[in-house]
Amino acid sequence: MWQYQKNLQYPVKIRTPNPKLAKLIITQYGGPDGELGASMRYLSQRYAMPYPELKALLSDIGTEELGHLEMVSAMVYQLTRNLSREQIEQGGFAPYFVDHTAGIYPQAASDLPWRAEYIGSKGDVLTDLHEDLAAEQKARTTYDNLIRMVDDPDVLDPLRFLREREIVHYQRFGEGLRLAAERLNSKNFYACNPSYDRACKRGEKI
Repeated sequence: MWQYQKNLQYPVKIRTPNPKLAKLIITQYGGPDGELGASMRYLSQRYAMPYPELKALLSDIGTEELGHLEMVSAMVYQLTRNLSREQIEQGGFAPYFVDHTAGIYPQAASDLPWRAEYIGSKGDVLTDLHEDLAAEQKARTTYDNLIRMVDDPDVLDPLRFLREREIVHYQRFGEGLRLAAERLNSKNFYACNPSYDRACKRGEKI
């Protein structure tokens, strides 16, 4: 069970609306490497993880990703609140505005809506951890790309915070992968799934 705290993990206080930036930043809400997919990926993967330390790791990071989802939502909202018709048209925001007004809708910067295919959950400890490492690097790259496109310090500040958290998550998943490798039969850990293979759990030769 979660306990909701009515404050963002990191403050978002954007003074100048900019719908053009909002259309880019929303990709970290509902894009292929965004926070919605990340939170659903980790909170789904945790059930099949064979070790309590890895279940806890996925629960912790999946929960934090929900907080990041909230931050991105706040950024998009603050960038699009109280827009004039001219700002909507000049910022290329009209197609989004027609469909959603200024509501938050999960989509990528390319306008594609969020898809369940963005979630990688295979039920295999090594497969899922490698998926998670790659996902954090892709998210970090996306934040790098966004930072290159932004010159507003009010927007840059939370983007940089989110980027740094992706690096921390990557490091923690790396620790998780080392833990899994230590628990598995070192000669066979690429060929077995401890989630359901008892011989693999015992370290027996396959």
